[in-house]
Amino acid sequence: MTAPLSTLAAPQAAPLAIGPHTVQPPVVLAPMAGITNAPFRTLCREFSGGKGLFVSEMITTRALVERNEKTMQLIHFDATETPRSIQLYGVDPVTVGKAVRMIVDEDLADHIDLNFGCPVPKVTRRGGGSALPYKRPLLRAILREAVSNAGDLPVTMKMRKGIDDDHLTCLDAGRIAVEEGVTAIALHGRTAAQHYGGTADWDAIARLKEHVPEIPVLGNGDIWSADDALRMVRETGCDGVVVGRGCLGRPWLFGDLVAAFEGHGETARPTLREVAGVMRRHAELLGEWIGDEARGVIDFRKHVAWYLKGFSVGSQLRKRLAVTSSLAELDELMAGLDLDQPWPDGADGPRGRTSGNNRVVLPDGWLKDPYDCAGVGADAELDTSGG
Repeated sequence: MTAPLSTLAAPQAAPLAIGPHTVQPPVVLAPMAGITNAPFRTLCREFSGGKGLFVSEMITTRALVERNEKTMQLIHFDATETPRSIQLYGVDPVTVGKAVRMIVDEDLADHIDLNFGCPVPKVTRRGGGSALPYKRPLLRAILREAVSNAGDLPVTMKMRKGIDDDHLTCLDAGRIAVEEGVTAIALHGRTAAQHYGGTADWDAIARLKEHVPEIPVLGNGDIWSADDALRMVRETGCDGVVVGRGCLGRPWLFGDLVAAFEGHGETARPTLREVAGVMRRHAELLGEWIGDEARGVIDFRKHVAWYLKGFSVGSQLRKRLAVTSSLAELDELMAGLDLDQPWPDGADGPRGRTSGNNRVVLPDGWLKDPYDCAGVGADAELDTSGG
C-alpha cells in the first residue's frame, strides 16, 4: 500500500491560521462542483487523519437564501467535520450579504470561502467566478458585505490570475481583499481563458504573496503529488496549498500530504484490491448521504475512471462499471477485476479536466471598463448550486 516518501525535506511552514481555526499541516481540499460533497470530504478527511481543511462544493447565494432543496442538502456537514467550511458563489452584494448572515444566524458553517475562480461559461457569462474580480468596485462591495455580515466567522476567497493574459486581476484583487478584511486568499495559477490547460504559473503565486504579506496566501494548480505541494511552498513562499484535481480518484493523497508536511511516513501506492475497497465505500457513502442506494451509485459513476486510471481493466468492463446502479452490481463487476495489480507507474500524474485556451464567455461589454458595474445585480445570480 505504501512506498518510501520523497527525499524532499518538508518546508518549515507555520501553522495556517484561518480566523480562530488552525490548519496544520496547511493543506486544503479545493471546492469542486459535484465532487466535494460530504461523502468525498469524509474519505479525504479519514485518510488525512482529520488534519487539513475540507471545503464544500460551490453553494450559490441566491439558492441558499431561497432555501433551494438541493442546496440545503449540499450544505450538510458530517457531525465529525470541524471546522465546517462552505464555499459561496454570488455576484450581487446584497444577496451575498444575506447568505452570509443566514449562515451565521443558523450556525450552518464555521468558515466561509468566496468563489472568484470558476471559469465555466454558466458562471462567467453572468459576471461571476473568475470574471468578477475585473470589476474592482463590485468585488469590493461583495467582500465588504460578506465580511461585515460574517461576525466572528473568517471569510476567505479563491481566485485566478485574471480573465486572460491581457486582463490580469489577482494583484488588485488581493489588495482589495486585505483592505476589506478577508482572512486568506487562494490563487489558482491560471487565467480563466486557460481553464485547466497548460501549466499553472506558480510565479504568480509568489508575486501575490509578496504583494499581500499581511494575510496568508495559498497556492493552487498542478499539485499532483505530495512532492509537488512541498515544492510549491518552497518555490513560492506561499502559506499552504489547495489541492483539487490531483485527489480525484485518490482521496488517500491527503494522507501523503500530511506525511510530507510533517516530514515522515510513506506515500500511498494501493493495489487495485485496496482501490476497489475505497470505491465501494465511496459509493456506499453517497447512497447513505442521498438517501437512495441507486442514486448514490449513479452519482459515483463519474469517479470510476479516476479511480481506475492506469490499471489494466478491459474496455467492456470499464463501460459496465460506468453504468452501474446498485452496490450488488458494483461488487459483482469489481470482483471480475485483476485485484492483485500493483499501483501503476504514472498514475500519480495529471487527472481530471485538462482543456485550455478557451474563450471566456462574458456579459456584453464586460471588458470595456473595470470600474463600470452597471447591469450587474440580483437577476444575475444563479438559482442552483453544485455540479
